[in-house]
Amino acid sequence: MSLTRRDFARTSAITGAGVALTGSVGALATTPNALASTDTESVGEEKAAAHPGIGYGPLVPDPNGILALPAGFTYRVITHSGRTRLESGEFTPSNHDGTATFDGPRGATLLVNNHELKGPRANWAHPVPLTEGLVYDPAASGGCTVVEVRRDHVAEWVGIAGTSTNCAGGNTPWGTWLTCEETEDTAGRNGMTKDHGYVFEVDPADRRANRDPQPIKALGRYAHEAVVVDPKRGHLYLTEDADSPNGLFYRWTPPTGFQHGRGRLRTLAADVGRLQAFKCFDSGGMFVDDLSRATRIGTVYGVDWLDVPDRDARTTSVRKQFDTGQVTRARKLEGMWWGDGGAYVVSSYARAESPVQHDGQVWFYDPKRRTLTLKVLLGVDSGPSNRGGADAEGAFDGPDNITVSPYGGLVIAEDGDGIQHLFGATDSGRTYPIARNELNIGTVEEPEYSEFTGVTFSPDGRTLFANIQEPGIMLAITGPWKRQKR
Repeated sequence: MSLTRRDFARTSAITGAGVALTGSVGALATTPNALASTDTESVGEEKAAAHPGIGYGPLVPDPNGILALPAGFTYRVITHSGRTRLESGEFTPSNHDGTATFDGPRGATLLVNNHELKGPRANWAHPVPLTEGLVYDPAASGGCTVVEVRRDHVAEWVGIAGTSTNCAGGNTPWGTWLTCEETEDTAGRNGMTKDHGYVFEVDPADRRANRDPQPIKALGRYAHEAVVVDPKRGHLYLTEDADSPNGLFYRWTPPTGFQHGRGRLRTLAADVGRLQAFKCFDSGGMFVDDLSRATRIGTVYGVDWLDVPDRDARTTSVRKQFDTGQVTRARKLEGMWWGDGGAYVVSSYARAESPVQHDGQVWFYDPKRRTLTLKVLLGVDSGPSNRGGADAEGAFDGPDNITVSPYGGLVIAEDGDGIQHLFGATDSGRTYPIARNELNIGTVEEPEYSEFTGVTFSPDGRTLFANIQEPGIMLAITGPWKRQKR
């Protein structure tokens, strides 16, 4: 049953202007012009002492020039494109992106790692190898690798090859990875021999299950970013990273009687289930055309869902199939994570293409209440710093990949301007840096630091894995993790 504008307005009137905040994160804002305070704790010992118990203290520069961490924390390089090798002998592919962890055999941790490589294979020094039986399109560069991590050993092999622009994705309750193609290239375009813009399933524990990869066409063909699964209702929620016009937030409802499980999604027909795009309205029942309209943390929108006319986008991109006023849009809909009974959804930034500019939002979709609540709002940072010093630590912008922390709150990977961080947010919205990328891939005169991607904790919660996308480095971070106070 859809939630009508009238129903939402009536509920809002009964509960007051503030339909209560839900989820684990209350209010978070940081950077210049933000709407709430921030505790960065990396501007020196005096600052750290002023907020006891929050975060882990100042970040310590890395003599190896890779990753600055708080005192007591260490990192381990798990894979490094062009240096480490797969079981088959080829170099680890480049451009690491979305990642998830799984319990492996005999105490090992398994990870599935996306490689965001677009276009022909000749464009890249280290594309995903075309392993026999695991190739979708032999012209495409991207795919996933599976990484097995033990205390004293790392192994890596191809999970899927011949896909394109594998950006984020999402894990499933049944122990597999859904990898998302952030492209709309069709056969004959950009060197491809098959259509792209789909979701594929990768099983980290069963190599045979990954043979003869098939796109899950029921989930649509568009510039996919991330996906989460509602373990109770069976819905899949998906983000689209696109503009001209801005992208959409989607929900796929399985057909009646369908039971999720390993490999089940790939058996579905292309038109099975309902793929729908969301439409938001405020407490007064007014349609909201773009999520950037929300300028106050705690903003709550009601959500309805509209059927996608042609999910395979044979003639028109899915997001262009809706007229103005039919659906709600947002620029740079990026990472998602399921937690606290709903989906955390990131919009990385909004610029001139959007009604209101910002440097990042995180929303929480509550499927039970059918509401979308703004949890994080980053004000526009007019002067990003590349200096890498303590004065840059509070200037968080461009949230991308995200995960719910077993120690409370969120951990967010930054894909913004200048210095890049992993940063945390407590339940009450205080923020603190966890790591800083110190690997300069530019020059001394014009430094450049690649984004963080694939932030995710090990199943036991002891290790935080994250990637530096370029050149492609997977890192395992350990240290004195603690539950964060509000």
